[in-house]
Amino acid sequence: MSEKRTVRLADSIELPLVGFGTYLITNEDAEAVVTSAFRAGYRHIDTAEGYQNEEGVGRAIKAARTDLGLSREEIFITTKLWPGNAEWGQEPKTTATTIEALNASLSRLDLDYVDLYLIHAPYDPEQRLAQWRGLVELKEQGKARAIGVSNFSGKHIDELVSAGLPRPHANQIELHPWSQKPELVSYLEKNGILPIAYSSLIPLSTWRAAEGQKSAKTEAMKAEGESADFPFRAMAKKYGVSEAQVLLRWAVQKGYPVLPKSTNTERLEKNFDLFSFAIDDADMSAISGMDRGDGVAWSSGDPTRVA
Repeated sequence: MSEKRTVRLADSIELPLVGFGTYLITNEDAEAVVTSAFRAGYRHIDTAEGYQNEEGVGRAIKAARTDLGLSREEIFITTKLWPGNAEWGQEPKTTATTIEALNASLSRLDLDYVDLYLIHAPYDPEQRLAQWRGLVELKEQGKARAIGVSNFSGKHIDELVSAGLPRPHANQIELHPWSQKPELVSYLEKNGILPIAYSSLIPLSTWRAAEGQKSAKTEAMKAEGESADFPFRAMAKKYGVSEAQVLLRWAVQKGYPVLPKSTNTERLEKNFDLFSFAIDDADMSAISGMDRGDGVAWSSGDPTRVA
């Protein structure tokens, strides 16, 4: 019996467990890179207003439909509302401007609707409810099949529910063996909210190692990832796969959709190949003891640098 490759998001909506992330891919490069992802088998593409690459992603979607013969129904598209942050001198979005923002994203993507629309971060306590009301309205208009949040805590989600608003369908969060967030994941699962994992490859020495993406934390990880006793290297050798595949498979095996990103065709293809092996119980148990806390990936102060 083949392993299921999607997970239920809402109603009859199925979300592919392996998606393709586009964070840090430029608008100019997005068409070619996302087209390569479609050719490799990816059907879920994750972008955002803040990534500034929706036009390029839209061109790749159009090419996939004309050149690869994919129907719109075969493609799952996620984008995100940039909510605005007054602390950074930005005007926080209101209900009306939230609706305008998705309309602008749809225009850039050249789509009539997205499959999942998320609030990128819970920055403004005065406008979070207004923004969520906008998402609820957009779902009712049919411009988003499902709606959710990203980087929200249980407290932030309770705030929405206490206002009489529906729960999100999903919460996209940093989630990997070094940041397993057991309390938040338990809260989400108890409330029927799907955890979607981003930055799954943080333990690798290559994570954000390019110029302009480095930090003290990434330099420390690079040293650890290159050490002789790096645990995922032994697991990769054991299963005959890459270290990245081990990290991604861990999430998929836990039921979390993943969003790996690579501009290298070989790695892109390997990252999609997560169903040809399984991590055994002993290794899954070992990984469960590797949790280090909340994580490192998001909230850098720059809207183009938030995963």
